[in-house]
Amino acid sequence: MKFAGRVSQLKASPTLAISAKAKAMKKKGIDVIGFGAGEPDFDTPEHIKEAAICAIQKGFTKYTPASGTVELKGAVCDKLKTDNALDYTPAEIAVSCGAKHALYNIFQVLCEKGDEVIIVSPYWVSYTEMVTLSGATSRIVAAKESDGFVVNPEEVAKNITSRTKAIIVNSPSNPTGAVFGKDVLEKIAKIAASKKIFVISDEIYEKLIYGGEKHFSIGSLDKEIRDLTLTVNGVSKTYSMTGWRIGYVAGPKDIITKISALQSHSTSNPTSISQMAALQALVGPQEELAKMKKEFTGRRDYMVKKINSLEDMSCVEPKGAFYCFPNISKTKLDSITFADRLLDEAHTACVPGIAFGSDKHVRLSFATSMKNIETGLSRIEKWLEKQ
Repeated sequence: MKFAGRVSQLKASPTLAISAKAKAMKKKGIDVIGFGAGEPDFDTPEHIKEAAICAIQKGFTKYTPASGTVELKGAVCDKLKTDNALDYTPAEIAVSCGAKHALYNIFQVLCEKGDEVIIVSPYWVSYTEMVTLSGATSRIVAAKESDGFVVNPEEVAKNITSRTKAIIVNSPSNPTGAVFGKDVLEKIAKIAASKKIFVISDEIYEKLIYGGEKHFSIGSLDKEIRDLTLTVNGVSKTYSMTGWRIGYVAGPKDIITKISALQSHSTSNPTSISQMAALQALVGPQEELAKMKKEFTGRRDYMVKKINSLEDMSCVEPKGAFYCFPNISKTKLDSITFADRLLDEAHTACVPGIAFGSDKHVRLSFATSMKNIETGLSRIEKWLEKQ
């Protein structure tokens, strides 16, 4: 069968492939430790679930405006102003079916054949695929491990061409946990503003930052960059609501209007019930987030220390998110072979780094219990000793 050209180049997600293989092994009764998870292992807080139940009971189960309810957009505006020093109106907000959907909409609205999008490597697996689907081309700029995977703005500047349409900023980063400081963001903002290039700022992990690091939204730096920035966020990671599928984008009104129109012809509105839950997530108690962050901090510290004690692996300490991105180059294995053999021989799942743009690394999530982390890392240690 001949498929449309826009999908012929797409690659299946290695993250999902590893997860599927691990699940199949578990069904056979094999004790598999999974480090592939891209979601918190905590339950959604009770007050958020109660808001959804209440919505069902009250019959809030019909269509809403395509780009989200006025109430939820208002709560997003309040959140952005309080947390991010970003001043938006509801007309400048589009609520989507997850932050991934928000990003997809942005690329579809902004990009087309002949455009280029600068992506910092290592990168989240879906950025390049979304750019491909828009007809544009990804231009990869590598961030050095020796710099903590924080990109050098000078390298960004070197890769600007007449075709550059946007720069993606993902801080904290998936997969590296890198957090871009204000000085780096200011330099990127200056580059973008001077060339009138859009900045797509993926801030989905903003609340999961450790060790005194601080999150800055690039769009808050000044009005010029604010008018070029599309800030993407959601409730999935912060409130352990991955399955609820609520994300949002804030940006210039004319772009948001086009995003809303596109969404009206694809998904229509995000789920009404999930929107009510997301509203309560934003305006309700925040204590559960603090507990989750404290637990993640302990897990991160243990994982980094253990990995760096191993002879054939090393790890830069992630400043945010819930992933470690250890270097496996000493094993002489490429990342897919490493991940496959580790799963087959040590019953431990990780994600090949090639999916994120680096074949010298693998991604390990610490969004799992400390017991699983201890057991899994012990298996990795014993497996490496046999190589």
